[in-house]
Amino acid sequence: MINLKKINKKINQLKNRGEIQKAIEYCQSILIDEPSNPELNIRLGDLYMDWHLDVYQAKQYIDEAITQYQKALENTIDNEEIYYKIGFAFYHKGELDRAQNYFEMALKHTIGDDLESNITNKKNKKKVNKALVAQCHYMMANCYKKKERYSDALEEADIALKSIKFKTSRIHYLKHRLLRIAFFSNQNSKSKSMFELFMSYLTLPFDKEAKKDVAKKLKIFSIAKELYLAAHATRTRQYIDAINYYSLAIDKMPGFTTLYCLLGDVYRIIGKHEEAIIEYKMARWIDSLYLPAYVGLVQAYEEMGEYEAAIETYQKFITIHPNNPILHSQIANLYFMKGEHNKAVSHYQSAILLNPAHEKAPEVAQTLGFLLQHFIENTEAAVLAFLTAYVLDTGNLEIYVGLGAAFYEKEDYVNALKVYRRAIELEPKNAKIHCNLGFLLWGLGNLTEAISEYELSIKYAPDYAIAHNNLGVIYLDDLAQIQKAAECFKSALEYDPNYALAHYNYARCLAIKGEKVEAAKYYRTALDINAITKEMDSNEIQDRLNSLFE
Repeated sequence: MINLKKINKKINQLKNRGEIQKAIEYCQSILIDEPSNPELNIRLGDLYMDWHLDVYQAKQYIDEAITQYQKALENTIDNEEIYYKIGFAFYHKGELDRAQNYFEMALKHTIGDDLESNITNKKNKKKVNKALVAQCHYMMANCYKKKERYSDALEEADIALKSIKFKTSRIHYLKHRLLRIAFFSNQNSKSKSMFELFMSYLTLPFDKEAKKDVAKKLKIFSIAKELYLAAHATRTRQYIDAINYYSLAIDKMPGFTTLYCLLGDVYRIIGKHEEAIIEYKMARWIDSLYLPAYVGLVQAYEEMGEYEAAIETYQKFITIHPNNPILHSQIANLYFMKGEHNKAVSHYQSAILLNPAHEKAPEVAQTLGFLLQHFIENTEAAVLAFLTAYVLDTGNLEIYVGLGAAFYEKEDYVNALKVYRRAIELEPKNAKIHCNLGFLLWGLGNLTEAISEYELSIKYAPDYAIAHNNLGVIYLDDLAQIQKAAECFKSALEYDPNYALAHYNYARCLAIKGEKVEAAKYYRTALDINAITKEMDSNEIQDRLNSLFE
């Protein structure tokens, strides 16, 4: 008959000296003589789990631990602690559904089918292991957290807190982190979250496992040298060295989420996006609430042009922070780029509604106005969006440009004039505003003022090809001053040789002057460029070219 007390004492001595491998070998040697001893199987399984979870080890021993627990279960079929241990092992293996099944079996064998009510049922004849009940619900909450089912996770955490007193630091801290997801719009949730954080500190001295977690996190100082060298290598652009140092740090402490994100950032800098994505996903798996992992992952996908994957990541990100206006504006940008304009509009609107005081709100409203005007073709809505941007930031000239163009398209010329004149008051030497005002005045038939505005635009920006071209069209079509028009078009082409409309207009001048061969050359150039730039209707150019020699 073996002496379990003596065996456990020796195993503990070996563990305390850091000789966990020798402890495993010693336990295995005892099991040769006692292969069906469930207590030894459990102890060996615990040793394998301890070795697997050691932050200084990167080895995988979960399967060995599960094997030993299952052997123990064969001889003690109703042992709730073994069910819990198997569930705990499957959780760390990443098989969450199997883990939850074992946690539920542990609870069933502990307190029966009516799990929550039996915790406090004094008539229940079986003595309830409340610590195990709390631990099962705590691990269930962690499973739901990894699945990003945060409401379910909170519910499990609440049941865990009802199951036990004092030894609750880890449960309070988990609730603190889960409640943080509602910070942006729910002040009540923020207050509750801070209360849970306070309670986690208050109950820390009573929670042995929480103290172990804190001690584990403090071991970050043991890789301070690698972190310093990696950070220095990154700053000096010695990226391969940085990758090696971060990898070495991860080998020493594979459970720290931040390390994977830092390594992913370096991979992304040097264009190794696939490697970066692996690191960010690893960080997200370890802690599904770690937001830098989502940020890095989205950036990697965007830089690869994989917008669907980036959108999917943002959607998960938004489930964590549903009221963050920045997230809505960023996913809207991706939808815009993909051509899914209605979805983009919805998220831009959400971004503005959630926090109109945010510094990015005017920019978001401006982008929304541009989208509504040019892609949705809803001028009324575009005007409202630009007006929102204007109210939020009255000093942004780009907003004036967009608002003025929207009013013009709406045929509200009075307000369009007011917007452009107000913009010129803010920045009198802005060539673009003068050009836009010239276009508006030209459309209203006020040629004298239109010419004056175009000339001011050219004065403040001599290389502004659009102003040269538009002024030339007034001289050509409205005033029949062919030579002046030709000079304007030649200036436009001097500053922008790939301006199809200017080639077309200069060809018109040449045709009027009778220089048909030269005109044909410019029409053909306009056709070639327009095939790429799509500035105008190519059929119109072709018709002009065909009519030259009729």
